[in-house]
Amino acid sequence: MTDSQASADLESHLASELRRVIDEAAVRDLASRYCWAIDRLDRAAFDTVFLPDATAVLGQGEERGIEEIWAKVDLVLSPLTCSQHLVGSHVVEVDGDTATHRCQFHAQHVMKGCEGGDQYIVAGTYEDRVERTAAGWRIRHRDLTVLWTSGNPLVARR
Repeated sequence: MTDSQASADLESHLASELRRVIDEAAVRDLASRYCWAIDRLDRAAFDTVFLPDATAVLGQGEERGIEEIWAKVDLVLSPLTCSQHLVGSHVVEVDGDTATHRCQFHAQHVMKGCEGGDQYIVAGTYEDRVERTAAGWRIRHRDLTVLWTSGNPLVARR
């Protein structure tokens, strides 16, 4: 192999690695933007997270389309005084214009004055299939799995 071939191979490898790192960061950012959107009940921000025909399992049943997914989020979170969703331990595997993503979440829900206590904590995982679009990465499908809860479940019963 000549020096110019080795240099070209190295340049190609570095470009590929840079693309992978950028894509993984964008998918992790997508998970964070979801948290900000739902905690603020910001529908415009929410629309930049999911594909219009996305699906999600966020508890009982499957929501089909962004309207149903938003309706489920709004039903559970809009009555609350506040909520805070935190995500971490991200694993992203990119394959061209699609990727899988999984992370852990910790969500605190607060309803001041709720009989039995003001707080309910839910922790679990999100597992996503995501796609690259002209506007950036978007969630095609999300599965929420609850691993444990603590506090007053009446806070989030809607």
